[in-house]
Amino acid sequence: MKPSVTRAIGASLAVLLLVSAVHAAPPIADYGKLPAVEQILLSPSGQKIVAIAVAHDRRLVVVKPTRGAPLFSIDSGDLKLREVAWMGEDHILLSASKTMKFQNVTPIEAFQSTIVDARTGRLTYVFQNEHKVFHATFGDYGHGAEGTRQYGYFGGLTLTGGGGSMVDFDQGNVSIEHAHIDLYKVDLDTGATRVLAAGSDVRDLAWVLDASGGVTAHASYDRKGRWRLFADPLEKALVAEAADPTGDIGLEGLGRAPGTVLVFQPTGPDNDFALLEYPAAAGSTGVALFKDEDVRDRLRDPVTGLLIGGVTNGAPPRTILFDPVQQSRFDKVARAFKGETVNLVSATSGLDKMIILTEGPGDSGTYFLADMSLNTVEAIGWAYPTILQEAVGPVKLVDYKAADGLALQGVLTLPPGREAKGLPLVVLPHGGPEARDDVRFDWWAQAFASRGYAVFQPNFRGSSGYGKAFRDAGHGQWGRKMQTDVSDGVAELARQGLIDPKRACVVGASYGGYVALAGVTVQNGLYRCAVSVGGVSDLNAMLQWEADRGGEVGGLSMRYWRQFMGAANDGDPALNPYSPRRLAARADAPVLLIFGKDDTVVSNEQSLGFARAMRAAGRPVETLELPDEDHWLSREATRVKMLEASVAFVEKHNPPN
Repeated sequence: MKPSVTRAIGASLAVLLLVSAVHAAPPIADYGKLPAVEQILLSPSGQKIVAIAVAHDRRLVVVKPTRGAPLFSIDSGDLKLREVAWMGEDHILLSASKTMKFQNVTPIEAFQSTIVDARTGRLTYVFQNEHKVFHATFGDYGHGAEGTRQYGYFGGLTLTGGGGSMVDFDQGNVSIEHAHIDLYKVDLDTGATRVLAAGSDVRDLAWVLDASGGVTAHASYDRKGRWRLFADPLEKALVAEAADPTGDIGLEGLGRAPGTVLVFQPTGPDNDFALLEYPAAAGSTGVALFKDEDVRDRLRDPVTGLLIGGVTNGAPPRTILFDPVQQSRFDKVARAFKGETVNLVSATSGLDKMIILTEGPGDSGTYFLADMSLNTVEAIGWAYPTILQEAVGPVKLVDYKAADGLALQGVLTLPPGREAKGLPLVVLPHGGPEARDDVRFDWWAQAFASRGYAVFQPNFRGSSGYGKAFRDAGHGQWGRKMQTDVSDGVAELARQGLIDPKRACVVGASYGGYVALAGVTVQNGLYRCAVSVGGVSDLNAMLQWEADRGGEVGGLSMRYWRQFMGAANDGDPALNPYSPRRLAARADAPVLLIFGKDDTVVSNEQSLGFARAMRAAGRPVETLELPDEDHWLSREATRVKMLEASVAFVEKHNPPN
C-alpha cells in the first residue's frame, strides 16, 4: 500500500487538476500534454528543490525550499527546456535548445546553457559575452570549486579563421570556418570564461574533471575510428586504446574513487558491453563494474561526482548501490511501493533524503520525497495529474521467439477495464533503432489503450539493453529480420488469443515510423493502417542527407548508419527493396505522415517524398506538418496535435469496437 499522500507541496510545483474517481477516459489531449512536473531534484544539502513544471501551458523552472512556497520561477519562453541540474548548493544549470538555421549550413538543434543563482534568481548565459565563441554549448563537463569561486565546465565552439560569432542565442545569421571545440572554465557568478583544455580540428575530444576542476583524463577519437584514453594533457600517459569504427566506446565521468574514470565499451571474451573503471595512469587495466548486469542509468554523488551505483535494464529494473547502508535506505523506501517501478531521481550524499518516481498499476507517475531522518515518504508532484488510477492500463512484458529462433521481448499495454481477449491492436515500435521500450507509463501507448486498443512495443533485434550481440544482430536488417521481429510478436499475441490479428494498425516515430511504412509496403497483409511520425522512407536518401550534413567529414555517423542498414556504400541498390518510398505502389493500407517542420534528424523530404509516391501510385495518404516542431515532439501544442491526429486516424481505419 502506498504511504499517505500530501498534495500541498506538489500543488506548488504545478497547476494540478485533481479529479475524484471517474469512469470516462480522459481526453486524448491529457495524454499528449507535457508532464505537469518533471525532473524534481534536491540540492546537495537537501534544503532546496528545483523542478520543471507547466503552468497555463508555459514551461517553468521552479525553485523552492524542500518544504514551503516557491522562491522564484523562470519562464522558458520559446526555448525548448531540456534539463535542469544543481551545480553545487547555490547554482542551477538550465539546458535549452532551439532549431537554428545558418547561411550555407544545414539547420541544427543548438543547445544553450544558463546558470541560475539559486539565492537570487539572477541568470548568467554561458558564452554570452564571448565574441570568439559560438553562443551555444557542446557538452557539459560538470562543476567544481577553486578556492571560494564556483565554476562550470563546458565545451565551446571556438571560432577562428574567418568565422564570426552570433550576437545572441536567437540570432541565426552566422558563418563558421575552421571551428573546433575547446574545454572552457566558466565562473558561475560572473560568466567570465577561459580555455581550460584545447580541442582539435581533426579529432573529437572528451574530458573528465574532478571536484576541484582538475582534468583527470581525456579521450580522443580520430577520423579513422581509433579511440584512446590519456591521463595527461600532453598525451604521453596512454591509459587504453581500441578500434572503434562506429562509436561504441564512451568516456562517462569519474569512477567510484578520485583518480578513476568510467568507460563504456565492448570487452571480455564475448566482446559484450561493460562499464569499466580505469585508474587514470598509463597502462592501467579496467575493472568491470556491475558484472553480468546491463546498466541503463549511472547514479552519482551530488557533491563529489563519484559513481555510487546504477539502475539495471529489466522488468522490473534494479537499483544497485555500492554502499550497503545506501542500498538499505533505498530498499526500505522501495518496499513501500510493492508492485510498482521505483526510480531514484535525486538524493543527497548518503541518501538521507531522496526524490523517487513511481510508475505502475494505476500510477501515471508520482514523485515522492523520502526523508530518512523523519522516516516519512510524501507525494510532492504528479506527472499526469488528470490521468487517475482507473485510466491507467496494465503493462507487462511478453516473451516470444523470432522466426529464426532468436529470443525476443515486447511490452504490452492493455486497455483499462477490458478483457484481454481478441482485442484490436496498435503496434508501436520504438525509434533509434538502438533504443528499447520498458514496462512503464508510456503516454503514447496509454493514449491508445484508453481508447480500447492493446498496444504492443516490440524490442526487436538491434535494440539496446540486451547486450552487444543482440544489438549487432540488427546490423544489415532494416526491413528484413528487424521488421519480421515485429510481426512475429503480433503473431504470438494472436496465438495467445490476446488480440485479433485482422484488426491491427502500426504507428511509430523516427525508426518506428520506418517500421510503420515498411509494414504496409515491404510487408503486406498485416495492417489496416499506418502512421509515421518523422519516419524514414528512402534509405539511400537518408544516407546521402547524413553525408551532406557533414557525416563524411568524421566518418563516424556514416559508418554507423551503413552498418545498421546493411549498405556497402552510398547509393547501394541493395537498400532499394527495403525503402518504402520506392514501393509505394505496393502499399496495401492508408497512411498518415506527420512531421515537424524543424526536424534536424530526419529530413522532411522523407515524408513528403513518400506522399508524392503514394499519390502517383493512387494509394491513400494524408500528411500533417507540425510548425515550429522538431524530431522529438518537444512542444506541447504540437505533441497534442500529433496524438489527436494519430488516434483519430487509427480509430477511423481500425475502430476499437
